Amino acid sequence: MSIYLKIKNIISNPKVRFGYMNKLGVYRHLSDEEFLKKAYRVHLGKELDLENPKTYNEKLQWLKLYDRNPEYTRMVDKYEAKKYVAERIGDEYIIPTLGVWDKFEDIDFDELPEKFVLKCTHDSGGLVICKDKKNLDIGHARKKINDCLKLNYFNKWREWPYKDVKPRIIAEQYMEDYETKELRDYKFFVFEGEVKTMFIATERSSKTEETKFDFFDMNYNHLDIRNGHPNAAEIPKKPKKFEEMKALAEKLAGNLHHLRVDFYEVNGRVYFGELTFSHWGGLVPFEPEEWDLKLGSWINLNQ
Repeated sequence: MSIYLKIKNIISNPKVRFGYMNKLGVYRHLSDEEFLKKAYRVHLGKELDLENPKTYNEKLQWLKLYDRNPEYTRMVDKYEAKKYVAERIGDEYIIPTLGVWDKFEDIDFDELPEKFVLKCTHDSGGLVICKDKKNLDIGHARKKINDCLKLNYFNKWREWPYKDVKPRIIAEQYMEDYETKELRDYKFFVFEGEVKTMFIATERSSKTEETKFDFFDMNYNHLDIRNGHPNAAEIPKKPKKFEEMKALAEKLAGNLHHLRVDFYEVNGRVYFGELTFSHWGGLVPFEPEEWDLKLGSWINLNQ
């Protein structure tokens, strides 16, 4: 995209403009409540009701402000979360870590296998997938990772658990399922200790297709929901380990008001992905809108 089109997009699109101004630190002086009310208005076109929140997205904003357990920081740290999860469901569900570093310059690429994945521990998006080490663009990888290391992910949507996560880099074993030829993400929404819905993210690594999200109930009935991405043209098959992932998600979430627990199914085995307290930051609409209210009814803030 040319500079002219980028500037035009920033000026004409309120959401893009808000994100750009936020990245520049324009809203840094706002309290968390003031910021979230402004973000909610820009992204969802409504006023945020924190006195009597009813929808899923409203209640996520309430939880950001008033549910601040120090343990959450460990749970969203992509390195520390592995230990947290292993303690509760076992090491066999953890994707092997190949290394952890504070700086990109500390990575010894000679020690890494031909295929691997680099991730930042403190954000969403700091990801480099290497399928062939000899063709890896080190310069591009360095820039992407270093740009992410400079950011405090908390500042994006004021998701409190990320505020004090130490920015680091981890390398993980490259994973791909033989049958699907990709790494599908199975994301389970746990409400008050019970999984109520989940979605499958497909085509995540495609260079020509947008990522697809398909929601299902716990009997694997496809739900008429769009949230951030379109549905796939063909409904994804039910994962073989569906019931196991469901049980593990409930075990990891315990009695929390809400937690999204992500897994991968790779060649007949389940692997932990990540834990998320605020899906999309609670700032992406549901279509049809009734699902925002439905999911919100499953979070009980009175207990």
